[in-house]
Amino acid sequence: MKNTIALVYDFDGTLSSKSMQEYTVLPNLGVEDMDRFWESINEEGKKHNAEMSLVWMRRIIELARQGEKRITREYFKKCGRDIEYFPGVVQFFKAINRHVSKASRGRMKVRHYIVSAGLKEILDGISIRKEFHNIFGSEYFYDENGRPHFPKVVITDTIKTQYLFRINKGKELLSDSINEHMDEEDRPIPFENIIYVGDGLTDVPAMTLTRKSGGHSIAVYRPGYKRGLQTCKRLLAAPRVDFAAPADYRKNSELFQYVTSVLDLIVKKYDFGCKSEQNRKSLRMGQ
Repeated sequence: MKNTIALVYDFDGTLSSKSMQEYTVLPNLGVEDMDRFWESINEEGKKHNAEMSLVWMRRIIELARQGEKRITREYFKKCGRDIEYFPGVVQFFKAINRHVSKASRGRMKVRHYIVSAGLKEILDGISIRKEFHNIFGSEYFYDENGRPHFPKVVITDTIKTQYLFRINKGKELLSDSINEHMDEEDRPIPFENIIYVGDGLTDVPAMTLTRKSGGHSIAVYRPGYKRGLQTCKRLLAAPRVDFAAPADYRKNSELFQYVTSVLDLIVKKYDFGCKSEQNRKSLRMGQ
């Protein structure tokens, strides 16, 4: 029986109410109207049939050059410090770890992951970085002067599923191939032990894969945001997710109760599996 649980989170709109670039990066590059900026990204993407993530990553480089701004890996990392989170996020991870430890009598542990289309360089600087076992995000290649030159890693809606398999198989380096067959019993974190938390349609491939593989998915929405609520209702009706709730991570919130309910179910399945295995071993020894 595998005793590790993986909680995998999207970031923008899931742990934080805005896109990570909107807190510091874009304002520092002279962008004042964020809605118009993202509209222009979508327009360009549609016009050229381009991947949206590639469009905004290139646009950031262009804005920096036009404004003669020096942006580096360290600059992006510093920008991560200014990100604000939904209520309770900062305390959530330790509270979840304690819950699982208590429910499983210390026999199970939790790993927290982020899989985001946003910049890993920014996420490496967030105040809650230490809470995560690993963070996967889009990344730049940097030239000899330390400036971003072109994208080297791009995470899109469907590519997120690749990282779920990496977590499942324990192949978390991009240099590690995940295409070789691996028996289920050899995978360190079975999908049954994976919970995916996201906020919208960009998370549908990851949510669907997780649920169809035996895991669980939860949708969150910004409190008071009607469009987000409607999206979550559609995800719940599809059904792409097991639960949908406001993005309030505080203890005793609706979301916290849903997450811990799923965790309790995983712990009970683990207990059942352990007892079943003990029973088989005892009968074999008795023979």
